Amino acid sequence: MSASPASSPSAPASTSVPHLVEALRADLAAAGFGVDTLTTLWGDAAAAALHRGHRVPCLRAVDRLLDDSGSGNRLAVLARLLVLNSAVSEVALAAALPTLTVPGAVTLGIVAEPVGGSVSPLVDLRPYSFVDSTGVGGWWIASDLGEVAVGRPLREDHVLGVGGASTTLSGLIVHRPVEAALDLGTGCGIQALHLSRHAARVVATDISTRALDFARFNAALNGVDSIEFRHGSLFDPVEGEVFDHIVSNPPFVITPRAPGVPRYEYRDGGLDGDALVESVLSNAVRHLRPGGIAQMLGNWEYRDQNADENFSGDAFDRIRSWVASPGAEPVDVWVVERERQDPAAYAETWIRDGGTRTGDAADALENAWLDDFATRGVVTVGFGYVTLRRPDAIASPPIVPGERFERLSRPVGAAGSLGGHLEHALEARARIRSMDDDEVLATAFVVAPDVTEERHYWPGADDPTVMTLRQGGGFGRTTDLATETAAFVGACDGTLTTVAIIAALAEILDADDAGLRHVMLPLVRELVETGVLLLPVA
Repeated sequence: MSASPASSPSAPASTSVPHLVEALRADLAAAGFGVDTLTTLWGDAAAAALHRGHRVPCLRAVDRLLDDSGSGNRLAVLARLLVLNSAVSEVALAAALPTLTVPGAVTLGIVAEPVGGSVSPLVDLRPYSFVDSTGVGGWWIASDLGEVAVGRPLREDHVLGVGGASTTLSGLIVHRPVEAALDLGTGCGIQALHLSRHAARVVATDISTRALDFARFNAALNGVDSIEFRHGSLFDPVEGEVFDHIVSNPPFVITPRAPGVPRYEYRDGGLDGDALVESVLSNAVRHLRPGGIAQMLGNWEYRDQNADENFSGDAFDRIRSWVASPGAEPVDVWVVERERQDPAAYAETWIRDGGTRTGDAADALENAWLDDFATRGVVTVGFGYVTLRRPDAIASPPIVPGERFERLSRPVGAAGSLGGHLEHALEARARIRSMDDDEVLATAFVVAPDVTEERHYWPGADDPTVMTLRQGGGFGRTTDLATETAAFVGACDGTLTTVAIIAALAEILDADDAGLRHVMLPLVRELVETGVLLLPVA
């Protein structure tokens, strides 16, 4: 079993051989080909090594389960071939895929023709599991073989599987039942599959025909028939159409347009700098129905003010201009920046991502990246999440334009999907904005169950020196508290109105009641928007 994986010029077949797709699905299910079973097969330590891109511990664990012919354990054979991307014996594969058969696997396009009794993979095919606000789920996802398997840098039309950005975005998806959803730049189709869990109809687009073929195969393999696949750039395939929900993990990586720099379709949108992200953001709202939501990931450039005289140097100013261009409909926008990288670190990250590690080739690519950044005066690159909502005056509560720009670099809260938190935050934001000050004063709020308070004292002191609210879920926010804010939040048990609590605090602190209201009302609105305080159930 020494044959190396082959490089497939095409994606697996699906529409032309549906019976073979069904046969593969049956064999994978019968073998128990899942995330938990594979982790049990090779152990937690080996699974962690595989997550870091090292497959040797898993290969050693798998090979211990196989007999001299490479057979004896269906799951181990499929794991070696499809996840670890290593050759297996033809005899072993025939036993592992009794319904599909080896000739069927060749016809389907997931393995190459046997050579010398050995079969090599043409695709990476692995289980994927998740938990979102609708429950537990899982699929099998096919993609191109990575550089570890093929032993060279990636091809420019490489179709990426489920990576860190994919899981980040899927975890952010707001799962509310809708009629129509759009996955812009679908890649292997993972976001379209996630959208299919709450949308009656999904349109998935991509500029890469190979990506669409993989996405179509993945939908068929998992028995999902509510996705329509369309070829084209950005919003071109859906011109004139509107959706309730748009999700996009676009090819946002900032790539030099210099000779010799690979332009990977899965990450390079073909535009200079962060213009691809600008294009998506500036055009998304016109493809949303009133009240519709768009969610995406992106990079944005911070530029030296001398190089970009129209802006302060803060990327948030540039993003504001993208979603508020002249003549554009006002939009409700929420931007969360999660991290920043200096130009050298950014270049190194994406050069390694393409499979070029060291040597003259890596040095030449890094020079190209740094030259490109220098032409625009880029001093750092931000990464984060963007959520847009199209205003809807007749919704209840009405959705009105507004903005929230924030930098949250701390680890997110408790493990699980952020989608539920975002859904709650968007609803709370609409409700609290629709309330005037008198309505807020008349409301009895309650502290969210995941919020705790920390107090720090100097040794021997009676009063705390620092008081902090800590959010256990969501974005894991921390909020430093003044005395009056700590006392207010502590009294929010759902029985006392805001006006009653403020009146009591004014008396205790010997403060002016009207002045305290003026201070507390904006803080209360902020604590509601961030999920620290909960509104009564509507």
